[in-house]
Amino acid sequence: MDPLTLGAIVALATILVLFSGVSVALGLLIVSTGFLMIFDGMRSLELLPEILFGKLDNFALLSIPMFIIMGSSIASTRAGADLYEALERWLTRIPGGLVISNLGACALFAAMSGSSPATCAAIGKMGIPEMRKRGYPDGVAAGSIAAGGTLGILIPPSVTMIVYGIATETSIGRLFLAGVIPGLLLVALFMAWALYSTWKSGDRALLASGNYTWKEKFEILPRVLPFLVIIIGVLYAMYGGVATPSETAAVGALMCLIIAMVIYKLWDPRQLWVVLRDSTKESVMILFIIAAAGVFSYMLSSLYITQSIAQWIGTLDVNPWVLMAAVNVFLLIAGFFLPPVAVILMAAPILLPIITTAGFDPIWFAVILTINMEIGLISPPVGLNLYVINGIAPDISLKTILTGSLPFVACMVLAIVLLCVFPGLATWLPDTVMGPAQ
Repeated sequence: MDPLTLGAIVALATILVLFSGVSVALGLLIVSTGFLMIFDGMRSLELLPEILFGKLDNFALLSIPMFIIMGSSIASTRAGADLYEALERWLTRIPGGLVISNLGACALFAAMSGSSPATCAAIGKMGIPEMRKRGYPDGVAAGSIAAGGTLGILIPPSVTMIVYGIATETSIGRLFLAGVIPGLLLVALFMAWALYSTWKSGDRALLASGNYTWKEKFEILPRVLPFLVIIIGVLYAMYGGVATPSETAAVGALMCLIIAMVIYKLWDPRQLWVVLRDSTKESVMILFIIAAAGVFSYMLSSLYITQSIAQWIGTLDVNPWVLMAAVNVFLLIAGFFLPPVAVILMAAPILLPIITTAGFDPIWFAVILTINMEIGLISPPVGLNLYVINGIAPDISLKTILTGSLPFVACMVLAIVLLCVFPGLATWLPDTVMGPAQ
C-alpha cells in the first residue's frame, strides 16, 4: 500500500480510537500495535516493550515530575492569593490597574506552577469577585483570567516545552528561553486589550478605587518574593552552567516544598501526601503518553509514513507560509479536542520533518505550536479553562466567559502573526544567551 494512503488510514483510525473515550496513551498503543501486526507481522511486537521502556530511559524526563511537584506545592498554598493581593495593592490606584494585577499574577503564578487550570483557580477565586465588585465587565473579568491561565505552558519553566524538547530532541534550555519574549508579548497584548475594553465599557468611578498604605504594600512582599527568587534561581542555574534542567528542577521542587512548609505552614502529612499523590498521578500520565508516543512514532517510521510525508511536502510547489498556515489550522483543531502534551507527542514526529524541509526553525516552531495549544485551552468544545472559570463564578454563563475570552484568542493569533513576521522574537534570546544553534 502507498505510504501516504496508509498514513491517511492511520490518522483516521487514531481519531476514531481517541474519540471512543480511550485514554490518549492507550489509544496510541492500540493503533500502533494494530498496524504493526497487520503490516509487519507478529514478530514486530517483540520490539514494542524495548521501545516503550526505552523511550522513558532519558535523564531529561526527570525534570517533568520535579517541575510538577514544584507547581503542585505552590498551588496547594495561598501563594496565588498572596501574589494577587501584592500586585493589587501596588497597582490599585491606576485606572484599570486591577485587571493588570490579575494578568500579572496569572503570568507569575503560571510560571511558578506550570498548570493552566491551577492558575485560573488560584487567581480567579479572588480576582473575579473583586473585579466584578469594582465595576469591571463580566466578560473582561472572566476572559482575562481564562486567558492569563494559559501562559503557564509558554513562560518557563514549562512542562510542555520539556515534552516538545524530548519528542524532537531539541535543547530544553533553548526552548525555555524561546518562550520568554513571546510570553511577555502575550501578557502585553492581553493587558492592552483588557485596559481598552475596561475603558470602553467599565465604571470608571470604581476602577481606581482602593487605597493602601506603604506598610500594607510592603508587608505582603515577604510571602511572595521567595517563590520569585526560586524561579530566577532555577533559570540562572540552567543558563549559568550550574546544573542540568533535571538537577535544577529537583532543587526547585525541594525548595518550593520547604517554602510551602515554612511560610504557609504546610506541615500536615495528609496535605503533603495530597501534593505528592497528585504530582505522581500527573507525572505518570504524561510519562505514559510519552512512552506510547514513542511506539506510535516507531510505527510511523517503520511503515515509512513519516518519511513519505516529508518527501511529498518537499516536492510540492507551494509557498512555505501557505504550508505553515495549514499546519496552524491543523494544530488549532487538534488543540480543541486534545491536551497540549498529547498533541505535541502525536504531531511532532510528522510535523518536524515538514517544517524543517520547508526551512523553518524548530525552536521558533515550538513557540508557534505552544500558542496554538493555548488557544485550545480557552476554546470550545473542550476549553478546560472556560469550565474552571464557570466553576469559580457559576453565575457568569459559559457564553459570557467564551465571549470574554474570544478577544484574547485574537491576541494570541496576532502574536502568531508577529512571530511569523519577526521570528527573532523567539530565536534572539536563545541565540544571544547560548550562541547560534548548530
